Amino acid sequence: MRLRKSFIPCCAVLLGMAAPQAVSAEIYTLDSCRNMAVHNNKTIKMAEESIRGAGYERKAAKSLYLPGIDFAGTYLYNQRTINLLGEDAKLPTMSFDPSTQTFKYNLLTTPDGTPIKDPATGSYIPTEVAVIPKDAMSFDTHNIFAGAFTLTQPVYMGGQIKALNEITKYAEKMAMAARNSVVQDVVFAVDQAYWLVVSLKSKQKLADSFVSLVDTLRYSVDEMVKAGVATHSDALMVDVKLNEAKIMRTKLDNGLTLARMALAQVCGLPVQEEMTLADEDFKSGRTAMVDPVLNMQDVFARRQDLEVVRQGITVLSQREKLALGNMLPKIAIVGAYEFSNPNLNDGFRKRFGGGFSVGATVAIPIWHWGGNYNHYRATKSATNAQRMMLEDLEEKVELQVKQAKFSFQEAFKTYDMTKSNMASAEENLRSAQLGFREGVMTTTDVIAAQTAWLQANSEKIDAEIGIHLCEVYLDKVIGKLNY
Repeated sequence: MRLRKSFIPCCAVLLGMAAPQAVSAEIYTLDSCRNMAVHNNKTIKMAEESIRGAGYERKAAKSLYLPGIDFAGTYLYNQRTINLLGEDAKLPTMSFDPSTQTFKYNLLTTPDGTPIKDPATGSYIPTEVAVIPKDAMSFDTHNIFAGAFTLTQPVYMGGQIKALNEITKYAEKMAMAARNSVVQDVVFAVDQAYWLVVSLKSKQKLADSFVSLVDTLRYSVDEMVKAGVATHSDALMVDVKLNEAKIMRTKLDNGLTLARMALAQVCGLPVQEEMTLADEDFKSGRTAMVDPVLNMQDVFARRQDLEVVRQGITVLSQREKLALGNMLPKIAIVGAYEFSNPNLNDGFRKRFGGGFSVGATVAIPIWHWGGNYNHYRATKSATNAQRMMLEDLEEKVELQVKQAKFSFQEAFKTYDMTKSNMASAEENLRSAQLGFREGVMTTTDVIAAQTAWLQANSEKIDAEIGIHLCEVYLDKVIGKLNY
């Protein structure tokens, strides 16, 4: 007795500790699943990286308007020195003649003043020479260091810099549109996985109700067999139906588990995450259908996949200007500071020295055998092909929207018919059960009524879930599924 008294408070404490954990189980709404999927999806993250990369490219293209400063350095090792003279140089000298007011070479002459030539070389013989030693014209160039700072300011590049800036700007917009298109695909996939879980959960409850219904029938048939008013064959028929109902429930349990795993994977959660959805206690309550009024031009403007193609057309049109720039002249201002060691400007002295230089460069394409022009025509063909692709996609999108709208309308009509079928099935089951108790209906009739009731309920669940899926698909194809 004492043990029992002490056991009861312990159980109460344990239940009290477990209760908050059960209450704190997280409930996932459709919006929270969408939010997790958008933030965790790897494809979306890759698309966002593409946007960032396109932004960096746009900044890089903008910097082409500004002057560029570069540095280049060189080191050379030479095996030999530079000798400007092979031997000592002997240069003739000149003297000033006051009588003629001119300079004359100091040459060896005869008594009558005639210059004497060297018989070996045929040249005049100087009386005085200036000697330049060979060593004075030898320079140590074993180690040469050189460098230059250059500044280049584009003045006119044939419109290529502007075209490149436009390309990067529209490429960034194209990357944004591509990211938005991926987001729509991910959100649609989340909705499909979410409503599949809700559908299977509703069918699981329906399967439990059906098993309970057939089990009740088996109990009644067993009692009737004991009373001798039913045959053993009737009992076997009900047992078979009960086993089929249990097998169906097992399949639904497994399917629901797999569907929860698929939803967790789409949301970026571990597949073993036990997700409890806010709409699992799904109850019908659909209002009348609101027929959407659609303007195809607005649809085309909202569709992000079409926006990608439109931005692609703009990019290709700018590539035409880029190709055209190859046929136009280019002008740039160039400034430089160059230095070297040995210093070439100071007699090859072993120290650094240099100077500034400023100039302008002009490059004019003259003849390239039609290469640049054919490249320009190729870019125009690519732009025209992209425009035709956009027209084709718009036609397909218009057909897609009409099909989605018809499916949306058909889903509501199907739902209305399943409600009518459900009412008929419930009345049929009530009549069969009443007739079975009165003895005017057989076991086969009751099982048929139960099966019809199960099918009507299942079709009603499919119709209700179908409305949600058709609605979100319609939002997707008309470009309103933004997140």
